[in-house]
Amino acid sequence: MQAIPVDTSRLGVLRCAVAPEAKISNFENKEVKKDKDGNTIYTVAVTVRQEGRRVSVIEISVTGEPKGIEEGMPVKVTGLEAFAWAMGDRHGISFRAAAITPAPHLPAAGGSATAAASKTGGA
Repeated sequence: MQAIPVDTSRLGVLRCAVAPEAKISNFENKEVKKDKDGNTIYTVAVTVRQEGRRVSVIEISVTGEPKGIEEGMPVKVTGLEAFAWAMGDRHGISFRAAAITPAPHLPAAGGSATAAASKTGGA
């Protein structure tokens, strides 16, 4: 599988839609998926909202539990890669990241950092 790097700066606002959950590799016995070093792999559902476009939700896998991530909060995704996959007649794109961390506070919807600063008297 070829990894395709994703420029997250072009994705717009990223928010946690579903808090981190351990990824299940076997649903029959609830076995948790591990990486080659034995670390648990987690998934985080993230909403992507580009200016003038609909919201999309992508599920991102990351090794180790992302700390401080809660539903609805803005997040920063580092080292995002996409992978095309196919299994029989099924196919899709999966996402993996090096890290998912809380993002700095964003202004209210429809506002900008400059507008927010001018309302409070900041520069």
